[in-house]
Amino acid sequence: MTQEELFKNLIAHTKEYGFIFPSSELYDGLGAVYDYGQMGSELKANIKKYWWDSMVKLNENIVGIDSCIFMHPKIWKASGHVDAFNDPLIDNKDSKKRYRADVLLEDYIAKIEAKIEKEVAKGQKRFGEAFDEAQFRATNPNVLREKAKADEVRARMSKALNDNDLVALRQLIIDCEIVDPISGTRNWTDVRQFNLMFSTQLGNTSDETGTLYLRPETAQGIFVNFLNVQKSGRMKIPFGIAQIGKAFRNEIVARQFIFRMREFEQMEMQFFVRPGEELKWFEHWKEKRLKWHLAIGLGRENYRYHDHEKLAHYANAATDIEFNFPFGFKELEGIHSRTDFDLRRHQEFSGKKIQYFDPEQNASYTPYDIETSIGVDRTVLAVLSGAYCQEKLDNGEERVVMKFHPALAPVKVAVLPLVKKDELTAVAQKIMDELKLDFNCQYEEKDTIGRRYRRQDAIGTPFCVTVDFDSLTDGKVTLRERDTMSQERVSIEQLPSIVEKKVSMKRLLEQI
Repeated sequence: MTQEELFKNLIAHTKEYGFIFPSSELYDGLGAVYDYGQMGSELKANIKKYWWDSMVKLNENIVGIDSCIFMHPKIWKASGHVDAFNDPLIDNKDSKKRYRADVLLEDYIAKIEAKIEKEVAKGQKRFGEAFDEAQFRATNPNVLREKAKADEVRARMSKALNDNDLVALRQLIIDCEIVDPISGTRNWTDVRQFNLMFSTQLGNTSDETGTLYLRPETAQGIFVNFLNVQKSGRMKIPFGIAQIGKAFRNEIVARQFIFRMREFEQMEMQFFVRPGEELKWFEHWKEKRLKWHLAIGLGRENYRYHDHEKLAHYANAATDIEFNFPFGFKELEGIHSRTDFDLRRHQEFSGKKIQYFDPEQNASYTPYDIETSIGVDRTVLAVLSGAYCQEKLDNGEERVVMKFHPALAPVKVAVLPLVKKDELTAVAQKIMDELKLDFNCQYEEKDTIGRRYRRQDAIGTPFCVTVDFDSLTDGKVTLRERDTMSQERVSIEQLPSIVEKKVSMKRLLEQI
């Protein structure tokens, strides 16, 4: 099965089992907008709690806020979004489809890198245990040739983006002989910039003074509240402000399911430090954030750092944590050293002093900022794609199982009477009533026990509790574990503590 087929199966699975639905599907849908169903909303809430607790609960010098979606329009002028929040777009004249020029080039580079990995895999197969991957990559002529090609394209793209040279960007697409995936032609238009912000009107006015924007990021709500938080919380440098919230971008090229949407959610933390110490903290948060991802259990091989070729004008260091989605390695989280750009710009545009008095230095200064910014929806997609598993069992049957980390699973326990008999359902319901006080549980009594197990596997429930006729006399139930399908008899009294040890968020937080 190809990765593309696997991805299609995953998307179908998320709809069938109540994770994610196309928004407004009753009216034939709305492009690049999705609704979270009963399972997806639970998974999303668990991911947000994991992030929030890891930031705010585990760090005494990080606090959280919740700023508004609507903000004063001058904020977006100060941040540069009004003048410079653009994507370089290019159209194919034959297919009439529009693409981001940089994404076309990134996909081209990804294909070259895939060739390199294929060459390395062939070498590994050929030489077996004697294979030295580092030496192979450094000496193999095919690998060196492809690497040089990728490096050249990457360097030219970086220069064109940094220089805002749209002509050079188009020429690079032509030189790489990139074809439109639909028409198969290279009949490209010029590259042009497109602003991504949604605008609306304040009140009933329709002139420019009434124009508001749906926020394209949540970070600015933190920056404009810097003084409020610092003074009211008596915060001392270094300290951070965290926020989870909705953002909106008018993506022309929205694709790959929930990876790129027009309405999405961000988890951002801005960490304010002394000028001159920002790169030390940048490295600290790079390492810290990767540990957060690895604790979820999707495999170290599925993550990598990607340093930015093009630095934003406000940054002096930037890297992405990329995840190996079914469509390749793509950005999951960004860590940026934003210098003092944002606070300084808001000070300039508001006309109000935004500085911190450092008692240790006996001086005032504008703090520098390290940003960690992660998409909630992209994290949901990473967790879904990493957990999705099609298994062939020893008895020849097949099952689809979502191998979520137990702390993130939407449903923690399913309580199942073996058959629908009053004496069994009474015990099962009593267990359900006790467990649901601490865990999100499901009660199911329809169909055979095997079919019910399969349904719980499909939504990723870590544990199934089966009440049988022996339970009436020995006070025990059968506890089935999702991944191994192993079963053991445990006492009903021990159930809450057994489940707690396995599904508690504490298990995740302890690893970071």
